Amino acid sequence: MSGTPIEFDASGLNTWSDEERFEVTAERLADYAAATNDPIEAHRKGEIASPVFAIVPVFDAMMVPVLDVVPMDIFGRVVHGEQDFHFHCPIRPGETLVARAKAIGFEGKDNGSTITILIETRAEDGELVNEQYLTAFFRGVNAGPRVGDGAPTHRFDAALAEQPPVAEAAAHVDLDQTYRYSPASGDPVPLHLDDEVAKEAGLPGIIAHGLCTMAMSSWGVLNEVAGSDVARLKRFAVRFSKMVFPGDDLRTQLWKLDSADGVTTYAFRTLRGDDVVLSDGRAEIAD
Repeated sequence: MSGTPIEFDASGLNTWSDEERFEVTAERLADYAAATNDPIEAHRKGEIASPVFAIVPVFDAMMVPVLDVVPMDIFGRVVHGEQDFHFHCPIRPGETLVARAKAIGFEGKDNGSTITILIETRAEDGELVNEQYLTAFFRGVNAGPRVGDGAPTHRFDAALAEQPPVAEAAAHVDLDQTYRYSPASGDPVPLHLDDEVAKEAGLPGIIAHGLCTMAMSSWGVLNEVAGSDVARLKRFAVRFSKMVFPGDDLRTQLWKLDSADGVTTYAFRTLRGDDVVLSDGRAEIAD
């Protein structure tokens, strides 16, 4: 296996972080919807959260467990690999949410190593609101064979692309998208905000937030196959496969997989031209 050998600390697995509390306001929900060009009225009015808003209350908690496992000196190599939301109930204004996270496993791969973080969000009364699996990827390092658990699978069958999709949704990344998304999400990473920093990192310029692209795909999926009703969305997962830039036009293609126990499952991907920017997409919609 290629990659510089590096030792991850397995003793840091399965230890919950401290709890983080988050007060949900209609204004914050509306700001997030506007920052992701979400056209769904209930989201834009702040009456209910759009799906990917679920990342906002957990932002402070989600990477803390990585520090217990991964050496600090390789943090400059990290990128967001995959995100998988499992929804139990929608987020609404007036709620106080309680989030915590833990690392559950890691694995060396040919071009780097992954670590999987399980994030749990509950209401103050203990009701489970959502679970999230975040997979972080450290480029060019080899942590060896798998230790612990990975995230649930959501692979896209390449043969699906040979068939016409059952639906397609379009979105456009505005030139000021990253400057609006950053404060709405609480993500201050300068690669999305500062051209010089992005160019020093070897990029042609600032890049869009992966979770903003994911949010755009989510409202496209809701509009096309869920009657614009976020309460019907039970799972939403993607792999971040290529960068997206301000000014890009995107399209999300969906294929129906199966229906069982009152839930219909779709595979999807999001493209910029012929490039797949979100791959291995999976959406589970209550009938």
